[in-house]
Amino acid sequence: MMTSRFTLNWVIENEQAGLLIKEFLKNEEISRTALTDIKFKGGSIQVNKEEVNVRYKLRAGDVLTVIFPAELPSVGVQGEDIPLTILFEDEYLLVVCKPAGMNTIPSREHPSSSLAHALVGYYQHIGLEATSHIVTRLDRDTSGIVLIAKHRHVHHLFSKMQQSGQVKRTYEAFAAGSLAEESGTIVEPIGRKEDSIIEREVRDDGQYACTHYRIIRGYRTFTHLELQLETGRTHQIRVHMSYLGHPLLGDDLYGGDLTIMNRQALHCRKIKFKHPFLGEEMTFEAQMPQDMCDILEADPLS
Repeated sequence: MMTSRFTLNWVIENEQAGLLIKEFLKNEEISRTALTDIKFKGGSIQVNKEEVNVRYKLRAGDVLTVIFPAELPSVGVQGEDIPLTILFEDEYLLVVCKPAGMNTIPSREHPSSSLAHALVGYYQHIGLEATSHIVTRLDRDTSGIVLIAKHRHVHHLFSKMQQSGQVKRTYEAFAAGSLAEESGTIVEPIGRKEDSIIEREVRDDGQYACTHYRIIRGYRTFTHLELQLETGRTHQIRVHMSYLGHPLLGDDLYGGDLTIMNRQALHCRKIKFKHPFLGEEMTFEAQMPQDMCDILEADPLS
C-alpha cells in the first residue's frame, strides 16, 4: 500500500522574500526539535522541488515544501480493527465520537482496545504513517467528541490553542438533585487526593479550575445540565459537581448514585475551534448516546 507523510507547502509572498527558511519556519511555529527530526530522521525541505537547507534565502514566488519524517506508533500501541465514528477528517485532523466504555489511551487496567489503538489501525488502513495524537481526552466512561491531530506538529499547534482557550468544548451531564441556581460558575482548585492515584478533589493547594454550568431542564431525581470548561483538569466536571453536593449520576467514584445509570452521565456534545491551517471556525456536535436519552424518558419531570 502507498503511504503518505505529513507535508506542508507555502508560496512565498513579497513580504516574506529575503527570509532564511529557518526564520520563516520559526514564524510558522515549526520547532527546532521538529527541524532536527526533519534533518536526521528522513524528512526533507525543498524549494521548487529541489532539496535545500534551512539557510536558503527565500524569494517571492518560491514554493517551499516541508516533508516531515514518518511517525511510528508508540511501543505497545498496535493497530486494532475497531470501528471509528468519524465526524470530520482532513489531512490535518480528525474529529470522532468516542463511546462510553472505551479508554482514550491505554491504561494498566485496559491495555488494549483504546481509541489510540483504533486510530493506529485506521491509519494503517488508509496508508498514513502516523501515530495517535489525541488533543482532547475523555475519561473511559465519558462519551462524546474527541479532537485528534494527525501529526505531531498539528498537535503542537492545537496545544498552544488549548493553552489560550481557543479550543472550546460543551458537555451535557445529569447531576443528582435540584440545583438552586439556573446557572453558575464553580471556581475551586483541584488536586490529586492524597490516598489515591486516580481520585481528585477540591483542595487549597490544587490547580486553578473553572467550570460554567446552566440548567437545561429539571427532572424528578436529577438535573440535566450544560457545562463549559475554562480549564481542563482531570475529572474536573465530576469533582466540581460532587463538591457542590450534586454528583453526576452513575459516578460512584465521586458519590454518584448507580440506581439508574452505571457510568457517569457525562457527554461531550460540542467542540469549537479555528482550523490551525485553513483559519476557518469549525463546530461539531454529537447528540447524547442512547443510554442517556433513555434516562430522560424514564425519569419524567416532577
